[in-house]
Amino acid sequence: MKHLLLLILLFSVYTASAQISFRTGSVTLDADLNIVNTQGRSNLNAFYSDMRLFYNISENKLNYMGATLNMVPGEIFLSLEISRVARVSIDRVLTVYKGHKSQGWGAIAKQLGIKPGSAEFHELKKGTGKKTNRGQGRKQKKDKHKGKH
Repeated sequence: MKHLLLLILLFSVYTASAQISFRTGSVTLDADLNIVNTQGRSNLNAFYSDMRLFYNISENKLNYMGATLNMVPGEIFLSLEISRVARVSIDRVLTVYKGHKSQGWGAIAKQLGIKPGSAEFHELKKGTGKKTNRGQGRKQKKDKHKGKH
C-alpha cells in the first residue's frame, strides 16, 4: 500500500511539472510560454497582478480565463499578447479560443490574422521571449554602487 501511495505521489508531481504543448508552431515560443507558465503557477497572485497592470485587464476577466475557461498562466499570457499584437479585444481572442482550442494556439493566432512568419508573429515571439520574467511580481534592484564611496 505504501508503494502505491508513493507511486501516485510521484506521478502527480511529475504531471504537475510537465511541459505543455501550446502548439503555436514555434518551438521557441512554446518553450518561452512554458517558462511563463511555470513562473505564473509558482505565484499566481503576482502573475495576475502583473497581467492586470501591463494589459489593463480586470481581475474578474483573469479569474474567468483561469477558472471558467481552465486556461493556464501561459495561455492567459499568450491570449493577452495575441490581443495586443493583433489589435483585437481580449473577448474576441477568447471567442476564437473557445471555438478552436483543440487546434492549438497557432490556429487561433491565424484566425485572428497572425500568420506564421509575419511581422506580427515575430513580434509575438519576440515579446514573449522578453517577458518570461513577467508574473514574478516586483523585485528589489540591487544598488551596484552601495558602499563604494
